[in-house]
Amino acid sequence: MDLMTLLPFFLILAAVGAVAGVIAGLLGVGGGMVLVPAFYYTFAALGHDGPQLMQLCVGTSLATILATSTRSLRAHAARGAVDRDFLRGWAPAIAIGAGAGALLASSLKSDTLTAVFAVLAALAGLWMLLGRKDLRLADHLPHGPRAWGMGGALGLASAVMGIGGGTFGVPLMTLHGMAIHRAVGTASGLGLIIAAPATLGFLFTRVENPPPLSIGAVNLPAFALVVAMTLLTTPLGVRLAHGMNPAPLKRAFALFLIAVAANMGRKALGW
Repeated sequence: MDLMTLLPFFLILAAVGAVAGVIAGLLGVGGGMVLVPAFYYTFAALGHDGPQLMQLCVGTSLATILATSTRSLRAHAARGAVDRDFLRGWAPAIAIGAGAGALLASSLKSDTLTAVFAVLAALAGLWMLLGRKDLRLADHLPHGPRAWGMGGALGLASAVMGIGGGTFGVPLMTLHGMAIHRAVGTASGLGLIIAAPATLGFLFTRVENPPPLSIGAVNLPAFALVVAMTLLTTPLGVRLAHGMNPAPLKRAFALFLIAVAANMGRKALGW
């Protein structure tokens, strides 16, 4: 495929990477909610819609989150908005769950994995849109077996979807009494804990008809291009998160997420 044919897709991925970086810093969602659908449509349009298309999208998204979360974590930590004790205590369970999620995702059919993403993304969007800010389950995050169970589930669900820890982690933390800005900052650390073991698993996932320069279910050109843009724009999202009310953008993103989930669900069902 010649350069003039590929150029529009490169530009699209660059734009998506820029938006994903801002969203990662602003809402603490790791960017994967944008990247997975973007990769899904881009790789399919390029003719790489093989039986492991969704695995390729999830694996490449998680690889980019390694870089995005690292940059976002440093920026939030510089503002004192990261709960290090929570990260240290929950990290083992989350990492184990993420590794299991990568193994599960690699074993599913692409259509099945797409349907799982669609359902979980729709639920996340509905929570972002309708969830009550004042709702609390407890004043503190749990410890012991409950923390291991919740952390493992958080890691598994996030790895299966190819997202960082913010989508499920921020609601979990705020429901247990953590301030929203601190939860968003801490979620950037969750993304790193989830993406590291999950990406390693996807590097060893066999993919039929992958795009050029792919290792397992990780496409290196898409990874490099998106990371370059997210590294530039994630700090902007962090500054916005600490200087404005993100509620209107959050509602708009929730509606976008529900619409994308509905479309991907339709495709998974063959409609």
